Amino acid sequence: EVQLVESGGVLVQPGGSLRVSCTVPGFTSNGCGMHWYRQAAGKQREWVSSISTDGITTYADSVKGRFTISKAKAEDTVYLQMNSLTPEDTAMYSCKTTGGGWCWGHAWGQGTQVTVSS
Repeated sequence: EVQLVESGGVLVQPGGSLRVSCTVPGFTSNGCGMHWYRQAAGKQREWVSSISTDGITTYADSVKGRFTISKAKAEDTVYLQMNSLTPEDTAMYSCKTTGGGWCWGHAWGQGTQVTVSS
């Protein structure tokens, strides 16, 4: 069973920066893309950002210009660099592989909690 492991979430002050990670063994060799999602307390999960196999990146309007998604192929890891954080960014952040075949249908990981508060 493939495990998606998110890490890096902490308490950070408004205006601060943070980088969260998602490691998925086999992500690179199987040519997957990756989505980042987040879910705030009492709200539905929302899409945040994606990176394709070819490295094409997309962002939700709410994070565009502040967040940057990237990947480290050798480490099977995708990062989400978050800058200029606001309390509205407080949420559980989770990743999900995307693509055909092996890339599709893996269970959600535990997520990593990002809290933005003074």
